Amino acid sequence: MYRMFDAHCHIYPDSIALKAVEGIDRFYFYDHIPFHPYDGTTGTLRRIGQEAGISHFLVHSVATSPRQASSINRFIASEVSRSKGTFTGLGTLHPDSGQLEQDFSELTALGLKGVKLHPDFQRFEADSDKAMRIYELCEAAGLPVLVHTGDHRFDYSNPNRVVNVLRTFPKLKFVGAHFGGWSVWDEAVRLLSGFGNIMVDTSSTFYALDTLKSRELVRIWGADRVMFGTDYPMWHPKPEIDCLTGMGLAEDEYRRIFWDNAANLFGLGER
Repeated sequence: MYRMFDAHCHIYPDSIALKAVEGIDRFYFYDHIPFHPYDGTTGTLRRIGQEAGISHFLVHSVATSPRQASSINRFIASEVSRSKGTFTGLGTLHPDSGQLEQDFSELTALGLKGVKLHPDFQRFEADSDKAMRIYELCEAAGLPVLVHTGDHRFDYSNPNRVVNVLRTFPKLKFVGAHFGGWSVWDEAVRLLSGFGNIMVDTSSTFYALDTLKSRELVRIWGADRVMFGTDYPMWHPKPEIDCLTGMGLAEDEYRRIFWDNAANLFGLGER
């Protein structure tokens, strides 16, 4: 079996995890997504990840207000430290922060390996001037930014906005979650797949698309730009893995998607 790196996992402190997951549930409820979320704790992530054979996890959370960023980043850093080498952590920033550079400096000092943004939760346009400052900081530092992209209900993170980010910051290591455009996958392919500075993950896509369509997305983006991700706590990883392995890709493509792409992006190499 392949080494597996789950490159999209949300985690929360045990004391607030259920409340945080309820927020996810409310956000997606009106789109009738057929998921039954897990509790959002690191313990459950480890358990179900081990059941599926996953050995490394990219963990993160998002600040819905500027004042949350520091505490979230310290929590993620502490979980990485406790994980004994099985977690890589991303920090969070909020574009409305009055001390964005200070927040970014703290994030990097904590050893976090990039930034996670969710424009639709955080309620900002992905190509707004304030958001552009975040990308500028990440590009200059060589840090990846993982962005929730796409939502047919809103216009915060859709491909028409992401394309402006990719044009403005050609050296930015940009990861478009959910194959670059959740619920607007064809638009994402049309507008974004031609840019060389974007990678995508597979999270929260397979439930909505059949095997042929999912395989088509992998082929269009290219196996060297696709990373496996579950979107924990939304899904158990085993069905997500089964969807990928059922596509009949080549062995080297699976190695890249399940491990190499994420490991190289976040500095794990061949470990």
